Amino acid sequence: MWQLTPNLDGESKDPLYLQLYLYIKQEIKNGNLVPDLKLPSKRKLAQHLTVSQNTVETAYGQLVAEGYVESRPRKGYFVSTVDEENFSITRDVQHVEEKPSKHHGYTYNFAYTGVDFESFPFSLYRKLMNEVLRSDNKEIVQLGHPQGELDLRQSLAEYVYEARGVKCSPSQIIIGSGTQTLLKLLFRLLPHSKFAVEDPGYHQKLTLFEKGDKQVELIPIDSDGMLFSNLKESSADVAIVTPSHQFPCGMIMPVPRRLQLLKWAREKDDRYIIEDDYDSEFRYSGKPIPALQGLDTGENVIYMGTFSKALLPSLRISYMVLPASLIKIYQKDFFFYAQTVSRIDQKVLKEFLGRGHWERHIQKMKMIYRKKRDVLIDGIAHYFPETVEVIGQDSGLHLMLRFNNGMTEQEAIDRAAKLGIKVNAVSEYGKNDGQTVLLGFAVLTIEQIKASVKLLAKAWFG
Repeated sequence: MWQLTPNLDGESKDPLYLQLYLYIKQEIKNGNLVPDLKLPSKRKLAQHLTVSQNTVETAYGQLVAEGYVESRPRKGYFVSTVDEENFSITRDVQHVEEKPSKHHGYTYNFAYTGVDFESFPFSLYRKLMNEVLRSDNKEIVQLGHPQGELDLRQSLAEYVYEARGVKCSPSQIIIGSGTQTLLKLLFRLLPHSKFAVEDPGYHQKLTLFEKGDKQVELIPIDSDGMLFSNLKESSADVAIVTPSHQFPCGMIMPVPRRLQLLKWAREKDDRYIIEDDYDSEFRYSGKPIPALQGLDTGENVIYMGTFSKALLPSLRISYMVLPASLIKIYQKDFFFYAQTVSRIDQKVLKEFLGRGHWERHIQKMKMIYRKKRDVLIDGIAHYFPETVEVIGQDSGLHLMLRFNNGMTEQEAIDRAAKLGIKVNAVSEYGKNDGQTVLLGFAVLTIEQIKASVKLLAKAWFG
């Protein structure tokens, strides 16, 4: 049996499945893989390339989804017949210089944006995708409802109530391709509002504000989240908060601070709180606190959630729950906006939720991430001096380290990089003491975490 032999780079910022997918896609475009050609089996190609079978499954699944490859039951994967007018087969193309990656060349990358790809149920998700594509529902290839598929919104309404205490109807939910897409829509719904954001906070939100010519006030945080006194003194009409797992500091906002924010929102017309329920699925200690939206009695909270952290970042499926007053404005003035998430992806996610796979997946990932977190914390306690402080470890997929020994953030980053380890600067997200770094633990394996912590101890403390 013939094989594919791409040059896969284990140190690249791009995961192996993405490199394999891009290679096969380009070979099809170049005409090197002809229509109806049978591709190597997943098992044999994985053995040939010395990668996991999940890596090949993911690459093949994406090629099937885009129509470059078709899966034939009990026969395998075959190159599809693709209209050659849709792409050029020439190799002589003009290249635009790319911005160098900050992650290239690292042996261990404490990235905070990734997930544990090896634990994703690729086979199950592909099966659901095939079921959706084989259905007799011809409408699935047409444009769907602007707010998203009704059956998915119904499932979401049930889920957010059961899991987070969010009270809403499907008609209040809008689905979008990522939180940034939904924030841009919110800016149009709230054209004259002034926004308050956490400092430090998620820096890409600030970029959106700048490009949207929005007035923004940075509000400092304490151990309970956004400082209420500073918010009250500001001129903001809308406060954006991450109460379930503040980014990047990781604190969980207690109920008294939540109630203060809700009272602030009720004191004036057209005041809102945008609740970004970031990382709410992964809480490792204490009882879960209901979402702000569930505590709201005045229709002042806009709730936002995403599947990027619990499933795959590349799925790009997020959602928001609008108060009834804003839904009316949306349906009156912005209903012409086309839905940004494929109906096929929405149908697959609905099946994943509706059949109980989501709940089982979350429970599985909680155990996996808790173990990784515990190994990281245990390694820090064993190899690092007692002066090092661990912050924000009770939930989410990252934590912070404060050195308290005079070593600056940049010194820590540079010393780690010399040993092939990528750690993240907290200063990128706002004010900090200059002695703190961020460590994401979702992407690394248990063995990689153990090895990298020992190396970090050597780099930082000799």
